[in-house]
Amino acid sequence: MKILMVTPYLPYPLHSGGQTRSFNLIKHLAKNCEITLFSFIRDVNENQYIKNLSPYCRKIKTFPRGKTWSLKKILLAGFTPYSFLIANYYSRKMKKIIQEEVKKGGYDLIHVECFYLMSNIPKTKLPVVLVDQTIEYEVYRHYVQSLPLWTGLIKPLLYFDVLKLFLWEKFYWRKASQVCAVSREDKKKMIKHCHRLRVEVVQNGVDIKKFEKRIYRRASRPTILFGVANFKWMQNKEAALILLQEVWPQIKNKVKNCQLWIIGRFAPQFLSHFTNEKDITIKEADDILPFYQKSWLLLAPIKSGGGSRTKFFEAMASGLPIITTPQGAEGIKAKNNKEVIIRRSNRQLANAAIKLIKNRLVAREIGKRGKKLITNKYSWQQSAEELNRVYKNV
Repeated sequence: MKILMVTPYLPYPLHSGGQTRSFNLIKHLAKNCEITLFSFIRDVNENQYIKNLSPYCRKIKTFPRGKTWSLKKILLAGFTPYSFLIANYYSRKMKKIIQEEVKKGGYDLIHVECFYLMSNIPKTKLPVVLVDQTIEYEVYRHYVQSLPLWTGLIKPLLYFDVLKLFLWEKFYWRKASQVCAVSREDKKKMIKHCHRLRVEVVQNGVDIKKFEKRIYRRASRPTILFGVANFKWMQNKEAALILLQEVWPQIKNKVKNCQLWIIGRFAPQFLSHFTNEKDITIKEADDILPFYQKSWLLLAPIKSGGGSRTKFFEAMASGLPIITTPQGAEGIKAKNNKEVIIRRSNRQLANAAIKLIKNRLVAREIGKRGKKLITNKYSWQQSAEELNRVYKNV
């Protein structure tokens, strides 16, 4: 099959869960599909990574996204029906080139990764498969709800933008030939908002071979990891701040020699006022394997649901026990206290971390069971096969 795939990022390097997902799916889909990739980039320097995708794509074309807070995008969101997220990714140039590409013929379908790119898809008879990695309006609604009191004057405007986002998200779900979610939880929410909507689940996965073999020993002192994340994503910023301000002090009070690692793209910039604190390491890293294998546990107090977290799959594939919230555990068919530890309050999260640090036998058992679950059910090969089945059905 010949697929025209459109993504909001270049799927390399693997700095975010979305990039990791797209790269691995493309890599496995390439065995059965001929893929043309159209991607947004933040700056022209990202074009150096096209060579990492070329072995799996027939053709790759990138489109500069520009600055997020530009006057043009603000006016587009303020004076048109588009929400700010859609305005941020709207490109007449991309839409025109997609139209020209489709006219050349030969494509079987268009794959759109994330609904807010749908405004760039011209009217076409080709089937469109829309994959939503999370339910965006819920993420942005939670963000607005969690803003401090002093933002009260602008909150009505932000809520209005969230409403527009919600309406457009539902509109594009209905418009697509086939909608895919990454978790059963998201599928249920989509059907709740759009009755009789047909939704397939193409779950996230992990590169089993990369993470299953142990290369590094666990650190000699208790080490807590907050995933490997992109800190431009608001869910990660919120969770890291909760961990640093509310959960970590409780743990440190009970386990004096404990250390905390927060690893991810833009982490030093967004968490700069914590970078000099004792026993806290905040940094970016290209090689993520040492952090997964040296840590004692992963702790992520995520408060906003939607999608699923590739950092959890990677950590579990490394045998690392996970402590998170019910929202954080969405998208993983793991049982509480068996393959993962799920707690609701910040105090419960801290107590669970302290117990695992002090009881290494229990921690190892949870890590082993989590690794077995991920190895059996969450490979990227399985995810690609499911997506390929969706393609054939469409």
